[in-house]
Amino acid sequence: MTIAIILAGGSGSRMGQDIPKQFLNVYDKPILIYTLESFQKHPQIDAIEVVCIDGWHDVVWAYAKQFGISKLKWIVSGGENGQESIRNGVYNLEGKASEDDVIVIHDGIRPLVDETVLTDVLIKARKYGNAVTSLPYNEQIFLIDDEISTTKYIPRETLRRVSTPQAYQFGLLDSKYHEAFEKEIGIHGSHYANTMMVELGVRLYFAAGSEKNIKLTTKDDLELFKAYLNSDRGTWLK
Repeated sequence: MTIAIILAGGSGSRMGQDIPKQFLNVYDKPILIYTLESFQKHPQIDAIEVVCIDGWHDVVWAYAKQFGISKLKWIVSGGENGQESIRNGVYNLEGKASEDDVIVIHDGIRPLVDETVLTDVLIKARKYGNAVTSLPYNEQIFLIDDEISTTKYIPRETLRRVSTPQAYQFGLLDSKYHEAFEKEIGIHGSHYANTMMVELGVRLYFAAGSEKNIKLTTKDDLELFKAYLNSDRGTWLK
């Protein structure tokens, strides 16, 4: 079985809106639903779990019914930060998922996940036990020396940008979240499942990525999302 954990537990304060950004409507459809539709349509996804901000559970169930998200099986409350939210989602699957089941973790505010990207993540996770969406880094990266100058850089060919979706066999994912919270390793600040895994000594495997897989954090991101929805690549790109 393959289960998607969709994270929708953030308040979205940087978007500056009155409701969490994952519930903002774009062309009469909530952003979260665009994300859920990608997993609903993918033939290899068997079930969906949403980790949701408290007070919005009934809204998610209602939207799922309205937009035909029949694979949604569970809604779990989020935590104080991203890692606690993922942990809550993982722990809820104990007794429901088997050791070898593949669990996909994805941000609810990344609504443009491509089917080919998700497919490659699943292929790699089944082969290696985990997989993280990644892209080459195309800009030059310099290390700060004294805040106004630098003498060191990191060769960009040694770098990869990693985001979601990312996938892990459930046995690995569940055991490492228990270990991380028991030892308080890889659970604070900006840590995510991938960085936690590395902190705990797990080798990660790269899967395909897409430049369209943007995270909607600011109003500018929202405008870019709208532009992607309105674009027709067939008219300008072979």
